[in-house]
Amino acid sequence: MTPKYAQRMAKVQPSAIGELLALGADPSIISFGGGYPDATLFPAEQLNAVFHEIIRETGGAAMQYAPSNGLPHLRAQIAGLMTADGMACTGDDVLILQGSQQGLDFAARMLIDPGDVIITEDPTFLGALIAFAPSQPDYAVVPVDADGMQTDRLETMLAANPRAKMIYTVPDFQNPTGVTLSLDRRKQLITLANRHDLIVLEDTPYRHIRFTGQNLPTLKSLDTEGRVIHLGSFSKVLVPGLRIGWAVASPDILGRMGLLKVAADTQTSTLNMAAASLFLDRYDLAAHILKLRTAYADKKEAMLDAIRQHFPQDVAATDPEGGLFTWLTFPEGFNATDFMRDVALPQARVAYVPGATFFPLTPRANHARLNFSAPSLDAIQTGIAALGRALHANP
Repeated sequence: MTPKYAQRMAKVQPSAIGELLALGADPSIISFGGGYPDATLFPAEQLNAVFHEIIRETGGAAMQYAPSNGLPHLRAQIAGLMTADGMACTGDDVLILQGSQQGLDFAARMLIDPGDVIITEDPTFLGALIAFAPSQPDYAVVPVDADGMQTDRLETMLAANPRAKMIYTVPDFQNPTGVTLSLDRRKQLITLANRHDLIVLEDTPYRHIRFTGQNLPTLKSLDTEGRVIHLGSFSKVLVPGLRIGWAVASPDILGRMGLLKVAADTQTSTLNMAAASLFLDRYDLAAHILKLRTAYADKKEAMLDAIRQHFPQDVAATDPEGGLFTWLTFPEGFNATDFMRDVALPQARVAYVPGATFFPLTPRANHARLNFSAPSLDAIQTGIAALGRALHANP
């Protein structure tokens, strides 16, 4: 049999990085590769109690079909969280998703025809590029610095790309760099989106994991024309296995995303939605997030201290105010993919994500992303020291 695949599949390709990261799954290897939260901090006892309660007391209702846009009480609860974060909305403004990754897929399928342009940060979240690929977009990229996307460059990029339809950004503790978009740039981004009539896709899975500094307003809270699609998630602040994310958007946009939701999977798991909702009723999510912030801040400091102690001085690392990642920049000519394959994995027994894969247009080999949230403090110390020895021995 020779399947005649659709043209869109030409851009849906496995990443070469996936093979390397699969090797990193070896339990003898210390992995800084995944974007995982710390599993030891999951509220397992509370979730155990929640699942038992919803199955015992509501019987089959929690295992039955539910509205495609999500359980009404959960949508109202999320609307309350969003309103407290400066985005006044009601449950009618919320669409429950199978993780916020589904929102990336829906936004592209809703807006992008082959050859349309998506503006992204450079580098940007690899998972977004994977979600966008079936829609066959072209990309225009805007560099980032310590204050996030360089919006002065964005203005030039928009003028040069009349087929641009969407700006995609991770404004808080960006994946992969960890940088945060400044307030002035947030305002300028919205001004430019209004001027050029573009949709803004705001991806915020790390927003509430802030260690230092002041919370900045979301792009959605600055939106006066209904053009921002705000994506949120419980994956990093509760547990990823529930696969509960959401979109907040204007009624027309949310309605169209809802149609795609019905086509994709009918609904998110009723059981998981009910569990998330009862958790919010029974327990203090803010207190749990504070626990995560404290633990991840300690891990970040441990990793950066170890990098300063063990790495060559010409290797730079970002110092994020929150989130899960630091971004390494090696000297020009260094190839982080080759080094991981040939040295880091077999010799140092350490894995990370080589940075080239995060660049939509022109891969840059001298970068890597390190995750500090998942490994233990001991693993961070041991792994960074081993990686440092390998870097010194293989300049």
